[in-house]
Amino acid sequence: MVNVTLDAANYAEFAPKLSAFLAALPSKDAGLQQWSPRKNTGNEALTIPSQVNYVAKGANLFEVGYEPHGSVAAITNYTGLTYLWERIRVQGGAYGGFNRFNELSGTFAFASYRDPNLTGTLDNYAGMADFLSNLEVSDSEVERSIIGAIGEIDAYQLPDAKGYTSMVEYLTEQTADKQQQMRDELLDTTAQDFKRFGEILKRMEASARVVVVGSAADVEKANEDRGGFLTVTKVL
Repeated sequence: MVNVTLDAANYAEFAPKLSAFLAALPSKDAGLQQWSPRKNTGNEALTIPSQVNYVAKGANLFEVGYEPHGSVAAITNYTGLTYLWERIRVQGGAYGGFNRFNELSGTFAFASYRDPNLTGTLDNYAGMADFLSNLEVSDSEVERSIIGAIGEIDAYQLPDAKGYTSMVEYLTEQTADKQQQMRDELLDTTAQDFKRFGEILKRMEASARVVVVGSAADVEKANEDRGGFLTVTKVL
């Protein structure tokens, strides 16, 4: 498979060269190769000479019963600019923090960077479930979150980015109908969607994994406080 992004006139000139290149490649009849990555199931820490940490926590929401819904884009936009900004950056002193959901894999993840905390950050991640479940968000705040999410989804793209996006959508079978459904759900987001997502995050806790890159001293202290919950590997 080849992804080429060109206007028609230039493609006509380029196509023979592409054909010649493909014809020169060695043939291989072994079929598709199956990738079976080794999966770690526990929490781990990679220690480096650093005074700050990069703290991540995530889980597969499909495994706890979540069905993809466009409202998640508005919700993660909102929590990134409110709860996580306040708890991780303003109060915690980290350079930043965010949350992301991948609708293809089902993975939801928190992450912080240049973070002076470790267990405190994990406590804040866990606390977001209750924050959303009890949230009384106004219609105007919901609307701003929708606008922010749409801005990320439909961000301006140069031709190379458009071509790459087209290829990814083809490979992942993201049809125009599927994308439109997610947009419609996003535009119809309500305050109740925020509360429902909070309940999903509560279910996530049992299966969530933690991965930390950072200070050996902070990792050691976290393991002392929490019964050695991190498997430690010294990287540097």
